[in-house]
Amino acid sequence: MTPDMPTMAAAPTLLALGLYTIVTSVTPGPNNMMVLASGVNFGIRRTLPHIAGISLGFGAMVAIMGLGLGTVFERWPELNTVLRWIGGAYLLYLAWKIARAGAPDAPEGTTARPLGFLGAAAFQWVNPKAWVMALGAVATYLPPHPSWAAVTGVAVLMAAINAPCVGIWAGFGTGLRRFLTDPRRLRAFNLIMATLLVASLWPVFMT
Repeated sequence: MTPDMPTMAAAPTLLALGLYTIVTSVTPGPNNMMVLASGVNFGIRRTLPHIAGISLGFGAMVAIMGLGLGTVFERWPELNTVLRWIGGAYLLYLAWKIARAGAPDAPEGTTARPLGFLGAAAFQWVNPKAWVMALGAVATYLPPHPSWAAVTGVAVLMAAINAPCVGIWAGFGTGLRRFLTDPRRLRAFNLIMATLLVASLWPVFMT
């Protein structure tokens, strides 16, 4: 057994990692704003692929970062700037889609669709908050040269915790659906969510 393989002896570290994942996953961010809006507009069932894409896509990111991708960004820091602008552009596009979702004056044949599994998984790679979470976990909770078992254990644990934390926001959205049956209220809500999603870019471009 390698010394960095997750075992019961590493329980304090795993507990700390679990708390870190809960706090960073449940606090507001692009994923949670989009899932909240999706819960309102499409309900919990149609939002499940979105939630699964977030959690599994994020878990894959942690695993790949833990296996060495993080050193690439240390060697070429300009890649962070490239991803920042790509992510910002995509967030603006998603904000535009949220703002248009459920619009009472939307033309026929332009019914909005929830973000699917693959789209949500791919979004993690341009999501600034996901990058911060993944890099923080790899740097803090993994040794300098971790084994495959250690990296996999951390990635699986974070993905498993992330899913219900993100799902809470979809539940909030579903609970608001009855209040937002009025098209004007729904439109106002979607505009607020789109604005908050755009506002989440502020700290990204101010660092």
